Amino acid sequence: MSLISGGTRLRISVIGCGHVGLVTAGCMSALGHQVVCAERDPQLYRQLHGGSLPIYEPYLAEQIRTACAAGTLTFAPEVGEAVVHSDVVFLCVGVPRLENGGSDFASVDAAAKEIALAADAPKLVVERSTMPVRTGEQLQHLLHIYAPNRTARFQVAANPQFLREGSAVEGFLHPDQILLGVDEADSEQALRQIYAPLLHHRFSCPVHPQGCPPAKSPEVLVTGVKSAELIKHVSNAFLGVKISYGNVLADLCERLGGDVQEVTHAVGLDRRIGPAFLQAGVGFGGDRLPKDLRALALLLEDQGVDAGILRSAEGVNDHRVAAFLEKTRRALWVLKDKRIALWGLAHKADTDDIRGSPAIACWRHLIHNGARVRAYDPQALQNARAAWPDLVCARDPYEAAEGADALLICTEWNEFRLLDWQRIHDSMARPLVLDGRNLLSPASMKALGFEYHSVGRPP
Repeated sequence: MSLISGGTRLRISVIGCGHVGLVTAGCMSALGHQVVCAERDPQLYRQLHGGSLPIYEPYLAEQIRTACAAGTLTFAPEVGEAVVHSDVVFLCVGVPRLENGGSDFASVDAAAKEIALAADAPKLVVERSTMPVRTGEQLQHLLHIYAPNRTARFQVAANPQFLREGSAVEGFLHPDQILLGVDEADSEQALRQIYAPLLHHRFSCPVHPQGCPPAKSPEVLVTGVKSAELIKHVSNAFLGVKISYGNVLADLCERLGGDVQEVTHAVGLDRRIGPAFLQAGVGFGGDRLPKDLRALALLLEDQGVDAGILRSAEGVNDHRVAAFLEKTRRALWVLKDKRIALWGLAHKADTDDIRGSPAIACWRHLIHNGARVRAYDPQALQNARAAWPDLVCARDPYEAAEGADALLICTEWNEFRLLDWQRIHDSMARPLVLDGRNLLSPASMKALGFEYHSVGRPP
């Protein structure tokens, strides 16, 4: 069957206006396609329709404003309204983790029903969010049984995103790879047509408006749907394992007097290993790596395969916050009534996402032990206050540090490197810094007169 008409501008609908959905919609419009993004939550829809975003992601707000002004991106309050005006439907709804570690498919089921009921022509439905293996099978089944016209035709593909929060727009428009999980030739043809402007650098890039194409075109990988679903989980789980490995090396360096940054830098020079995701610190958070690491472990165990390496990596990560706080307790001796500045609330820099944030875990522990904490984050204060109304926040990092007995760095915002550290030293009651992200130079901090502790490096 023919899924799409001729021409380079395709009609695309994006279901779900979370982080994945908004980045997908904004960047698809940058490639020149006509995009309708559906969001059923009335409050979120009104916010988007009014021109503001619920998330912070560099370059995204500007791109969405440009696309909306040009009429290439619109928002719809109902899934059906978006689906009828599209050839290809990108499914960007979440699959949360249940308490037992399994997956909650309620949003996928609801979206499948609305897509099936609204479809009046052949549709390609594409899994864009990370979906467990065999979701495509079930999705195909649901689309068939929910369609009132049993002759309606659907194809299902998987096109998982490999985007990092904080650099998602850059990663979408200048990727290393594009993964097409397809079981039909028509599906592959449609997806190749969608990404053609990106492959040939024929689009206006909001990240590099003057035109800075990458050194080479991304590699297009074509697999079956199940393999694509599995690849995404395996990739995220491996990153979690790699981060935990770097943190184990940090613990070893602290006991032996080594410097974990020297060790991981040398190890990362080996092209078989690479330097990324070996940075030691308070561990990884967010909504994706922890969930995907656990999901893959459960899948392995369900299939009778040893998941020990994944469970060990999960255990290492779970202990990082406790180890950092123990270092804080030893430095302060007593936490009760100590005034502590906490820099960073997002789970990583360049995002306002506080889900699974190690910084929030640190704050909760400190408060529980009687410390008086004043927090600052460049982007995540609003989300943090909404989730934790008793959080005491500062207007800027200097106000957070003033009069503090200790300063904890929990998110690797680059702006923290560039502050007037002499001013901070002079304003603190005790110039004690515990750097959970190895953001600063031990030698420079010592020269300024700070007591400085980091992760896996000599004091």
